[in-house]
Amino acid sequence: MLTLQLRHLAFALAFPITTAVAQDNVAKRPNIVVILADDMGYSDIGCYGAEIETPQLDALAANGLRLTQFYNGARCCPTRASLLTGLYAHQTGVGWMVDSKPGGKGYRGDLNDQCVTIAEVLRGAGYRNYAAGKWHVTPLKREKGQLRRHNWPLQRGFDRHYGTIHGAGSLWDPNTLVRGNKLISPYADEEYQPEDGFFYTDAISDHAAKFVREHHEKDGQQPFFLYVAYTAAHWPMHARERDIAKYRGRYAKGFAAVRAARLKKQVELGVIDEHWPLTKPPGSWEKVKDQPFEERCMEVYAAMVDSMDQGIGRIVSALRETGELDNTLILYLQDNGGCAEAYGRGKNATTRVAKPSLPPMPAAALQTGMIPKQTRDGYPVRLGYGVMPGAADTYVAYGRDWANVSNTPFRMYKHWVHEGGIATPLIAHWPAGIAGKGTIRHDITHLIDVMATAIDLGQAKYPSQRNGTKTVPPEGVSMRSAFENRDRMAQRTLFFEHEGNRAARDGQWKLVARGPRGVWQLHDMQTDRVEASNVAAEHPEITAGLIAAWEAWAKRCDVLPWPYQHPYESRL
Repeated sequence: MLTLQLRHLAFALAFPITTAVAQDNVAKRPNIVVILADDMGYSDIGCYGAEIETPQLDALAANGLRLTQFYNGARCCPTRASLLTGLYAHQTGVGWMVDSKPGGKGYRGDLNDQCVTIAEVLRGAGYRNYAAGKWHVTPLKREKGQLRRHNWPLQRGFDRHYGTIHGAGSLWDPNTLVRGNKLISPYADEEYQPEDGFFYTDAISDHAAKFVREHHEKDGQQPFFLYVAYTAAHWPMHARERDIAKYRGRYAKGFAAVRAARLKKQVELGVIDEHWPLTKPPGSWEKVKDQPFEERCMEVYAAMVDSMDQGIGRIVSALRETGELDNTLILYLQDNGGCAEAYGRGKNATTRVAKPSLPPMPAAALQTGMIPKQTRDGYPVRLGYGVMPGAADTYVAYGRDWANVSNTPFRMYKHWVHEGGIATPLIAHWPAGIAGKGTIRHDITHLIDVMATAIDLGQAKYPSQRNGTKTVPPEGVSMRSAFENRDRMAQRTLFFEHEGNRAARDGQWKLVARGPRGVWQLHDMQTDRVEASNVAAEHPEITAGLIAAWEAWAKRCDVLPWPYQHPYESRL
């Protein structure tokens, strides 16, 4: 195992990611669309096992390919930083969240100048770059009363952006909503006033589709990169009633029944091995205090995913109408596993008042709260166990038990680096470039590979400097061989750390530890991807080698050493 680092170096040398732009190939370079969903588990879309209706994503998978062992960064901010830059999140300065600072350059909570984004790289190769949705890789800092915009999308290579800078908020009235560099209110936005009212998921989809159409009209000779970052299905559980209605009664049998049905479907689809056991659930449906409330939480969650899928359909339609679909690589993935956080599920539920009790908010007023105090028309926002979610005056998460269902069949959740925290679907659709439609591939891949793929396909050159600072070379490998259904991607060791949770994945083996002082465990991922059996004692040399590899990676990538006193340890 001491050769792991050498193998990683040899792998990088064997698969270079920079290519000179040949003039006769420029027209053949694909557009690239990356779609990132928020706080969704491995089994939450139809083609990975869900009962949730996702016909648009299912169609992309049927005409493209699915990767079953793609990894994210366990949490919103580090995943986005890694995805956008092709580096491990700590190398960008966003090892944890943008508002948490445990110390050290890997945790400054803001993109540094040692990294560049996909948009910055592709701009140098003649691409136009667009972003719609959640950003969340820079804090909301002020200098002399003005927000610092140094790391907003337009300052990071994008030509246009519509979305939110912060990471969470109401889908009916999001905070930090911007168009370009300007904060806006969705209710006084002259450019976008949909007939059926504002809903953030729809707004993201509609702007992404608009960017595609307007690019075709104005810059049709240039390829484009489009980053679509939804907040669905992150808490709070918000959805339109027409979407919720489709799922009424679908979850009446409870957690275990839905989970068992998903596992059965996953095995039939071929995305899960039938020999892997199902991990133990955290709770029992029979012991639930308020079953109608729990049903409603999952109904709204399903509606959130459904409405996102509808919006993806509108983006695909825009690509088809403009003649761009065949030569567009679409990648769909999720930023972390299902979320067990209990936001809005406290004991003291608040009751809806009969009529508005607060002054209405002016249309031009900016929403400043992650949790709004009131709706635009004056109803107080309600939290607490038993508050039926969905409407604008509610703010509730779907809870740990449904998160366990989302992560079927895996262990743990968002935050942790067990499979339930870091395993994501990856759908790739590119009619002109993907062989073997409907293929399932088991190559072990990671967020860092998206940048490498963009550089490869876009025939771009990675810059050696940014703002006079030497850049860190990208860590990933192009997924072209998977798209072309050629040889399996060569094996390398991948590493993880978030809030002290640590892991290393090397082919058959995964080393993982829970918390900053947790004990390392070893799992055989061929027979036990659900991480039920610790085999570290049976394989001491493999365990020691992976620990040494993780420690070398941590030192190289500005990761906190272990064990250490975690500043938030009491919360873990």
